[in-house]
Amino acid sequence: MQITVIYAPAARQIKEVTLTLEAPCHVLSALQQSGLLYEFPEIDNLQIVVGIWGHPVGLKHLLRDRDRVEVYRPLRVDPKMARRERFVKQGARTTGLFVKKRLGAKAGY
Repeated sequence: MQITVIYAPAARQIKEVTLTLEAPCHVLSALQQSGLLYEFPEIDNLQIVVGIWGHPVGLKHLLRDRDRVEVYRPLRVDPKMARRERFVKQGARTTGLFVKKRLGAKAGY
């Protein structure tokens, strides 16, 4: 069966490995056979979060043909905090649903 293992070590950098494996295969064995655990030692622990096509699964999950195993890295910034900082930087006039669309128009119309 064909399995694709994907890891993004940094923003806009993607490492993708396509494997051909035997039928009863777990996520952990696919990670080991992909070589990503050796290439990126920061993901070589049992605390990593993995998913298949965007749905989180465990390391003992059985894979099916044409599954895409995604290795997720931890967030560096809390999304709520990043949104607050963006709002402070941009101000209230350039965000939200009621942004001025045309010159001279009132906000919200």
